[in-house]
Amino acid sequence: MSFDSPPPPTPPAGPQVGADEWVAREGHRREYLPSWLGTAQRQAERIGWWPRLAAAGLAAAALPLVGLGGFQLQVGIDALIVALLAVGLNIVVGWTGLLDLGYVAFFGCGAYGFALVSSGQVGPNGIHLPSYLSIPLVMLATAGIGLLVGLPSRRLVGDYLAIVTLFFGEAFVEFTNNVAPATLGGPNGIVGIDPISVFGHQITTNTGYYLLLVVVLVLTMAVLRLLEFSRTGRAWRAVREDPLAAGSMTIPVDRVKLLAFAFGAAVAALAGTIFAAQQISVFPTDFDTPYLILIYAGLVLGGAGSIAGAATGALVVMVIYDGLLRSPTYSGYLFYGLILLTLVVKLRPWRRLGLVLGATVALGFAVHAIAAAISPRAVAGSLGSTGWIGSALHDWVIVPANATAIGNWGFVALVCLLIALVQVGPRVRTILLPPTLYLAAFVWETRLSAEPAVTRQLMIGAILIVMMNARPQGLLGQRRVEAIT
Repeated sequence: MSFDSPPPPTPPAGPQVGADEWVAREGHRREYLPSWLGTAQRQAERIGWWPRLAAAGLAAAALPLVGLGGFQLQVGIDALIVALLAVGLNIVVGWTGLLDLGYVAFFGCGAYGFALVSSGQVGPNGIHLPSYLSIPLVMLATAGIGLLVGLPSRRLVGDYLAIVTLFFGEAFVEFTNNVAPATLGGPNGIVGIDPISVFGHQITTNTGYYLLLVVVLVLTMAVLRLLEFSRTGRAWRAVREDPLAAGSMTIPVDRVKLLAFAFGAAVAALAGTIFAAQQISVFPTDFDTPYLILIYAGLVLGGAGSIAGAATGALVVMVIYDGLLRSPTYSGYLFYGLILLTLVVKLRPWRRLGLVLGATVALGFAVHAIAAAISPRAVAGSLGSTGWIGSALHDWVIVPANATAIGNWGFVALVCLLIALVQVGPRVRTILLPPTLYLAAFVWETRLSAEPAVTRQLMIGAILIVMMNARPQGLLGQRRVEAIT
């Protein structure tokens, strides 16, 4: 006779009554970053969302104490404004699934609204409302505009809604440029805007506005986190997944869409008021399509649907766009570093990576020696990169004395080679990689580094393309998995 205790019962393999198997297995469906990055991501998730938000806010607030100032501080202010806009856009795009291409116009409405009620633009003496009245007033008025713009979303979806909202964004720029110039200033904008006052103290320094933006961003993210798991937040996500199913479950789909536009517009207006006060002026060109691209780039890079992802992606995009890519040295680090990182991640086995890098180096020295032997003018130009990168590439990349025309042709050839790389097989791709890499370095040194405005746009696009291929859901977004029944 055995007195051993019986083994524990085996849980049933099939669905259980009263248990949501799809929700219970959510943790197993999560997709993490590879190697040590995934380990760090799992460890961060154990800390909890709220402690991570508090730690990030304290770390950001401490940056001016460790030497952040001048140009770096202005980059931080611009990055925080775009991060605030990205978390607001996440309501409409990430949670509700509505493609709003006129979102930057709400940012402009907030900036112009604050400028009108906090300057001498209107009337003989102007309107100088205190900040605790003007900011809520502008946010409410912009939320009302958001409701009006969102009305077509009851009938239009997808590309059709995108076209309508894009028209609203372009109409805003035209309106501020050409309509009522006596009130809105026309192309000259509005200047002399009052600073924001907090508890009776006017904020007149960049450090003050930086700290204000840190506090406002943290509080906005906290409010949106509470809203995310409320009935309204769950309704937004239900509408994103399937509006017809959401309507059949008694969710007021039209009202939910309008609420998304209103909340997103209010957050954008809040960012606009701080932007106008910090700049002490607003102009129509501040709210054009390139700014909208930056907001969307931050949201896509961080992960649509994630509050932390939207803020993180926007901060990364703006630090790269407004900070690194303005310097020839830092932009060179980013360009060549991104190429090398892509090769290390994508090329396997390792001998293939070594073969490609060795062939690229040998090709460069050979082409430089042949060009110098044919004509000294073929290598008489100046490299775009500076520092140790420029010294390393001096005898490797050819830069003609007049590199503009040949640089343009090189850019066209580079695009053709990149298209060919996607179409050919692995063996031919390995053969084409060395000339493609060398041509990329040639185009960078002759044309792209000399055109920072264009290069910044191209670099952000390249980063997004690489990121979307490696991780389509973004840095902190979750991969959407459809349930199979």
